[in-house]
Amino acid sequence: MSDTAVTDSHTPDRSPPDGRAARRDRNRAAVLDAVITLFSEGTLDPGPEEVARRAGLSLRSVYRYFDDRQALLQAAIDRQTDAVRPLLAIHAIGAGPLADRIETLVTARLRLYEATAATSRAARSRAGSNPTLGRQVALARRTLRDQVDRQFASELAALDPRRRRSLEAAADALLQFDTLDLYRLHRGLSVRATHQVLSDALHALLDRPPHPKEPQP
Repeated sequence: MSDTAVTDSHTPDRSPPDGRAARRDRNRAAVLDAVITLFSEGTLDPGPEEVARRAGLSLRSVYRYFDDRQALLQAAIDRQTDAVRPLLAIHAIGAGPLADRIETLVTARLRLYEATAATSRAARSRAGSNPTLGRQVALARRTLRDQVDRQFASELAALDPRRRRSLEAAADALLQFDTLDLYRLHRGLSVRATHQVLSDALHALLDRPPHPKEPQP
């Protein structure tokens, strides 16, 4: 890494090759987990020295596994993203009564948010200066938006194109992580209260669409 000079000493590792590989993997995972923990504590741009202290490793070890600070933070975000990927899935998306679909999507979205909120916040904070993270954040937002469109496809299909776009945008905005940050962090709502807010708002939007398709003049 280029943020600071490496000054700690290193004793040659005389472990067998398999043991060295296992130790390297454990240490690398410990470094990434330390970054993720620091994200969760509100440190969205941790330095290598802080990461090394939290991981219980030398600064030299952190440098050994990652070329620079950006690579370290990128790897931590990737690790967390891979770990929670199964939480993104929604069974039988778009099927069933509207009330059940609202409940399923709100529950799934909050579960995903609670598991990844800090890491997602760190990624969004760096997206403007890191093109790779910028693309990842944009893809994540598109994926979440696509879930909303698919889960409520039958209700959206009943609207004329202009009103459909408006309702799509409103429902998507309710369920993006930026909005969930607003409820959970800034308004201090509990998970239960946030669930109720989202469910009520989606029912208001979707139970009785205010304007069905209108004949064109």
